[in-house]
Amino acid sequence: MKPDKNKKEVKAVGKYAEGLNLKFYQVFEVVKLVPEGRVTSYGQIAKYLGIGFNARTVGWAMRQSPADVPAHRVVNSSGALTGRLFFPTPTRMAELLVAEGIPVVADQIQNFEQYLWIPAQELL
Repeated sequence: MKPDKNKKEVKAVGKYAEGLNLKFYQVFEVVKLVPEGRVTSYGQIAKYLGIGFNARTVGWAMRQSPADVPAHRVVNSSGALTGRLFFPTPTRMAELLVAEGIPVVADQIQNFEQYLWIPAQELL
């Protein structure tokens, strides 16, 4: 099998797994910066990280996020909890958000714009 030219392999990056895709590591580092009580979207993370990233790449990374990454703070562009099925229970993502003061009804963040954290504005 030929190696993927677009995939950068790393032996070890901090406490992350050997062979972790470097793009995934970058996603995790941005997600760790999302403040408690705020959320961001897959697309906003991709936009901040730039060329070579898209919302789908961020979504794939989030499916493999380590325990120290607050994955519950990443939602889709309309505030829907599309990643909820990758938590231990389908309600766990909403429970974590509500515990941080973010209102969730029927797997949708209420007043989404009020809680949206945009890395390109906050970190630059």
